[in-house]
Amino acid sequence: MKTKTKYLIRFGALALAMAALTACTGAPAASTAPATVETAPGGHEPVTITNYNYAGEEVSYTYEKIPEKVVAVYQGSIETMIALGLEDHVVASYGLDNEVKPEWQEGFARMNYQEDVFAPDKETVTLLQPDMILSWGSLFSDKNLGDVDGWNGKGVATYINSNTRGGGYPRTLENEYTDILNLGRIFDVEEKAEALVQEMRTAVADTLASVEGKTGPRVAVVEPIGGGMTNYGADTLAGDMVTQLGGTLVKPEGGEMDKEDLVQADPDVIFVVYMAYSGGAPETVKAQQLAAIRDDPALASLPAVQNGRVQLVMLGDVYAAGPRTVDGIRTMAAGMYPDLAFS
Repeated sequence: MKTKTKYLIRFGALALAMAALTACTGAPAASTAPATVETAPGGHEPVTITNYNYAGEEVSYTYEKIPEKVVAVYQGSIETMIALGLEDHVVASYGLDNEVKPEWQEGFARMNYQEDVFAPDKETVTLLQPDMILSWGSLFSDKNLGDVDGWNGKGVATYINSNTRGGGYPRTLENEYTDILNLGRIFDVEEKAEALVQEMRTAVADTLASVEGKTGPRVAVVEPIGGGMTNYGADTLAGDMVTQLGGTLVKPEGGEMDKEDLVQADPDVIFVVYMAYSGGAPETVKAQQLAAIRDDPALASLPAVQNGRVQLVMLGDVYAAGPRTVDGIRTMAAGMYPDLAFS
């Protein structure tokens, strides 16, 4: 993959203030309810979905028919379509930061993946003549995919992953389930969507049950970027996972975290977020991200470093994760409770 380093910087910053795909500011007073669905009497179509625009404002769109030419951008968008058996509805896909899982490779091969471009611009998408665009909220700026209202006005549906909604709204496990169920209604595969969500809920519940009664550790989830660190706070999906697993975030307000802050916070375990295809081969990227914490002399005094409790976690497992949500929570559980086995 040829994802450029600038995307690491841009998407690492997603965990900060959600003005441009950020994840750590406090939620505004407005409603934080996930996207909702209204189904017309007499069948599954037309289906009206309440989703969002670039600013995070609610936008309703009525699907008069099942989309047949979808542009899917980013890991969660691509893998959700495959998990629901909808790969043949995708005319082009972009933006992987990790290999698609083996069980999804066959479907992925039919999705016209464009590995030379992480996120297409509006002109490129226009030439594809899509009837739906599925992506992150921050990519619907004028500089990238283009404005939601503009696309909708042309009869092109847009769906923003609820956990990338602009405006500082909390990112939660429940939002991931809601998106899958919404897509199930849009594409008339409700049974598949409900089965997938139930499978995910069961796996999460089993994981949570296995840690019940355990003393939760103090946790930091950070992403080293350009000499600094982004801290994933309580309003991020990663933070929600930590909290639901009984852990305590050492800096729940999120935002930037410098080395001195991390030393003073003294977490029991540190999760290091990485994007596998950002700026180099996956194994090289992983090693670099780990080294930024484990090999920094300024952090050498941390017990988490000395005890080997610095763990990698893929961005796609803890941000707009879709069907990978289970992978994220299992990674978190294993790092937080290393004496337990998670399948």
